[in-house]
Amino acid sequence: MARKNAYNYFDEFVKLVGYSCDGAEILNRTLRDFNPETVAESMNALHDIEHSADDTKHHMMKVLTHEFLPPIEREDITELAERIDDVTDAVEDVIVKIYTFNIQAIRPDALEFMDIIMNCCSTMKKAMQEFHNFKKPALLMEYIIELNRLEGEGDQLYTKAMRNLHVTSKDPLEIIAWSKTFDYLENCCDACEDVANTLESVIMKNT
Repeated sequence: MARKNAYNYFDEFVKLVGYSCDGAEILNRTLRDFNPETVAESMNALHDIEHSADDTKHHMMKVLTHEFLPPIEREDITELAERIDDVTDAVEDVIVKIYTFNIQAIRPDALEFMDIIMNCCSTMKKAMQEFHNFKKPALLMEYIIELNRLEGEGDQLYTKAMRNLHVTSKDPLEIIAWSKTFDYLENCCDACEDVANTLESVIMKNT
């Protein structure tokens, strides 16, 4: 019989992904209703979310240190927590770059990236809500496949965005700023795929 009030790793993974989704939502709103004067405010809000996510992850690691029989391998819990944290960090990195480069207007390709990133985060959250059924992984695998597909969309968009940038801009500073920003937008998609790959690895070990 399960211990009452026992620490639930699966619920905590959902909580960690929730921070990623909250951060992506702030970034999405910031870029779609863009005002250079409010970027610092958004950056601070994202930093607060990232700090809360770190606290949750660190508490998980503390609990794991004393856990007698975790529901999956310890290294898988650690790896998955790190990969989810990478998503939150990647989202924060985008707003930091926009602030650092003092970007004054958002390019349309960046908004297309946000569509993909929001879909990635939504799918990742669904996957994590289903993760407790990892021994019956049919639905979970659908979410993993979708995350891989979305990452592929991100790769294609990155190529298009970089070409559009170099075709339409003659300002070397703008090209540098947006090249870096597109790098970090693509990193968000890559980080979500890394979560999917970690989930798939857990499934392979346990089925």
